[in-house]
Amino acid sequence: MTSSTTRTHTEVTPRLGLLVREVEHVVRRGLPPGRTAHLVGERLAPHLGAGDLLTDQQCEGDPARYRQHVLHAEEDGGFSIVALVWLPGQHTSIHDHVSWCVTGVHAGREHERRFELVPGSHTARLVRTRDVVNAQGAVCGFAPPGDIHRVWNGGPEKAISLHIYGADITRLGSSVRRVYHQPVDEN
Repeated sequence: MTSSTTRTHTEVTPRLGLLVREVEHVVRRGLPPGRTAHLVGERLAPHLGAGDLLTDQQCEGDPARYRQHVLHAEEDGGFSIVALVWLPGQHTSIHDHVSWCVTGVHAGREHERRFELVPGSHTARLVRTRDVVNAQGAVCGFAPPGDIHRVWNGGPEKAISLHIYGADITRLGSSVRRVYHQPVDEN
């Protein structure tokens, strides 16, 4: 299932503006990706669940697929912030990313299944390594390589998560580097 994308640069709430400035400060330090992701996660966490972070429009879903609202893209390409809105049952493909990423659950619960790509004699296969359910307020981050996963809303209500990427996904078209179609070993 692919996302529908809405560019939502028109309204930045004061709280979102503060988050953007906090992330700018971290990214400008030029630290290694893993350290940057950790520090960005620390800045994101206090804003999650706040009623004044997103507008009503930025919380709208799409009945056909999860919706991505672009909230901010840094002019120099250093980072972008998106809100992903998941209606029950909506999910991503198995994929990895072009850059470091920090996610935080703003509302609801976000399910994630992580994988490792294991070489085989004729073809590689994916092995499930971990299942995680992130509740409202949870923050996690990663930096490639090794960030292969699938994300979905397994609950009965809408879920909203904020994703901060170390790249301008509006220029790239997506945060996804690669979609995986290899056989999956669920053991």
